[in-house]
Amino acid sequence: MQFASQNTGRGRPSKFVLTPLLAPLFAGAALEAEEALFAGAARRQLEAEEALFVVGEPGDGCYRLEKGLLKIVITSLLGKDRILAILGPGAIVGELAMIDKGPRSASVFALKRCDLSFISRAGFKDRTTRHPEIYQHLMNMLAARLRQTDESMAASSFLTVRARLARALLQLGELAGEDAGAGRVVIRHGIGQSDLAAMAGVARENVSRVMSDWERRKVVTRSSGYYYLIDIPTLKRNINS
Repeated sequence: MQFASQNTGRGRPSKFVLTPLLAPLFAGAALEAEEALFAGAARRQLEAEEALFVVGEPGDGCYRLEKGLLKIVITSLLGKDRILAILGPGAIVGELAMIDKGPRSASVFALKRCDLSFISRAGFKDRTTRHPEIYQHLMNMLAARLRQTDESMAASSFLTVRARLARALLQLGELAGEDAGAGRVVIRHGIGQSDLAAMAGVARENVSRVMSDWERRKVVTRSSGYYYLIDIPTLKRNINS
């Protein structure tokens, strides 16, 4: 899930509301353009925590995630990571370097084992020449991601630590969660407190403190390395508290 700010009419958000994190944005001709781009693409696999590429590297091609989860990461000069996005199957990564011919603008790592399709820079040029509608599809996709980044920045500016952590957990639940019955969701992926801290833009010790409180109150629990979202209404209320 993602949270868009509602405006008071004076340029300031009044609250954050639930909107789909990675809702289907394109159909028809746009999806055909994407298939034209990746038809006959090479296959690549990543193991958990393996880098797909890192910031500053030359852009040699772009990828579509077929299976698994990826995280997009930027790192400060002090070595502190911030996760900009978690991407699921169907996401395209690395396309910005294909468009502006610049280096990679962020690092991408596998959160779990991933299967990807890869098209080289030469292949990208050839296919966009033959199918110029691919560019319109990619522009729409980049615009949607920019809007999501704006919403994430607003959340970091206006939400409390507890609200940002609730937002991160709900996002993960929407993208990678499974129904555990009785209104509960289980996230069966090795997401650690460091990942949650990097998603929420807070210190890890704050994550530990809030999670301890939520576990005590049976809002969120952890078992066998997996998070269970037990009381989702409470998590949602935390966002606007």
